[in-house]
Amino acid sequence: MIRPTARVLAMLEALQAGGIHPVPGLAQLLGVDERTVRRYVDHLRELDVPVEAVRGRLGGYRLAPGYRMPPLMLTEDEAVATVLALASRSRDEPAQPAVATALAKLRRAMPRELARRIDALLGAVSFVPGDSADGDAADAGDVPARTLVMLAEAARERHPVALRYADRTGRRSSRTVLPYGVVARAGRWYLAAADSLSGEVRTFRLDRIGLPRVLPGTFEPPADVDAVRTVQESLAATPWAHEVVLRITAPEEAIRGRFAEGVAVLERVDDESFRVRLRAEALEWIPGVLATLGRPVIVERPDRLRELVKDLGRLLADAGED
Repeated sequence: MIRPTARVLAMLEALQAGGIHPVPGLAQLLGVDERTVRRYVDHLRELDVPVEAVRGRLGGYRLAPGYRMPPLMLTEDEAVATVLALASRSRDEPAQPAVATALAKLRRAMPRELARRIDALLGAVSFVPGDSADGDAADAGDVPARTLVMLAEAARERHPVALRYADRTGRRSSRTVLPYGVVARAGRWYLAAADSLSGEVRTFRLDRIGLPRVLPGTFEPPADVDAVRTVQESLAATPWAHEVVLRITAPEEAIRGRFAEGVAVLERVDDESFRVRLRAEALEWIPGVLATLGRPVIVERPDRLRELVKDLGRLLADAGED
C-alpha cells in the first residue's frame, strides 16, 4: 500500500529540484489524478512549505525562491512507514529513479542506528502484487514498527525468533521460528519461516504475532528457500469464506487487469466470455471491481454477492439522479 505521506514527500522532492512543474507531470510522477496533486499542494502549504502556483500555458507549481527544507525529524514508526511506502513504489519502473533518490536522502537524514535497521528491513522485505481478496487491507500501521524491523533483522542475520502466535480461529501458541523473509502482499505483512511446532515452512501474519524475541545463535536456510513463493503458495492453499463464480464478457487482459495474479482462475466459455473463479474472505470489495470493468457480468454464486451488486447499482443510480 502506498501511503499519501510518501507521495507528498515525493512531490516535495520533485519541487526541490527547481523549476516549474506542470500539474499533469506531477500527476504522472505520483500515480494520482490532477485533483489529488492539488490536494497534496494544500498539505504542503499547511506544513508552511511555500508552494507557488504559476498560471499560464507553461504554468504549474514551484517552491518559493530561497526555500530550503528543514532537517527531517521522524520517529521510528514514521521512518519505517515512509521508507516502506516509498520502497513499495520501486516496482513502478517510471518512478524508480525518484524513489531511489528520495530513499537515499531520507536515509542520510536518519540517526546511524535507525539507518542501519532500515537497511536490514529493506534487505529482508519483498513486495508482491495483490488486492483485497483476503479481506480488508491492512497496512504497516497494523504492525508495530519495532516488530517489523526486528523480524526483518532476524531474517537477514539468520537469528531464531521466539514468539506468540494467534491463528485465524484466535487460538494462541508459543513457538520458535527460523525467519526466511518478510513479504508485503495486499496491504498485509507476512513472515515466511520454519516452524518449531510443525517442523514445516509456514506463513505467519505479522499482525497476529505477539512478544517476538530474537534468540542467540544463527541458522543456515535451505539453498532453495524463497519467502515470496512460500507466502503465495500458503495463501493459495488457505480455505476462504466464499467461493465466487462469475461469468464476464470481456477480453482476458481486461479481466486479469482487475484481479491480481493468483487470485482468479479464468476458464474460456466462448469467444467473448470467461468464467472467473476466485476465493475471498470478504465479498464487499468485489462489486466495485466489477463496476470498473464496464462489461456485462453474471454472478453465478454466491447469492450474497448478487445482493451486494444490486445494492451498489441502486446506490450509483441514486447518485446519478441527484
